[in-house]
Amino acid sequence: MTKATDKTKRFEPFDEEEREIGEALEKNALGRSADEEEWKKKLVQAARATMAKTRHISIRLSEKDLLKLRAKALELGIPYQTLVGSILHQYAAGKVKASF
Repeated sequence: MTKATDKTKRFEPFDEEEREIGEALEKNALGRSADEEEWKKKLVQAARATMAKTRHISIRLSEKDLLKLRAKALELGIPYQTLVGSILHQYAAGKVKASF
């Protein structure tokens, strides 16, 4: 609960463990965890997995452009959706430029 009279305390601890953690924080007495590097690796992996997720989108293309994309994908031996995704990825990464 917030106390209007005591601005140094943001909340009242719910239990003894939280009180001890709060006191340790105030004294700057918390040290690094023994498995900090392992946690860091796990968090990096989780972040990469999150960033690697794909999302379904719908776009409107002219029939002519779609046929050309399908023909190019057929020449390359890949699905046309993969080709479109690759082109968009390269553009987003700044590897190709669009001219308007």
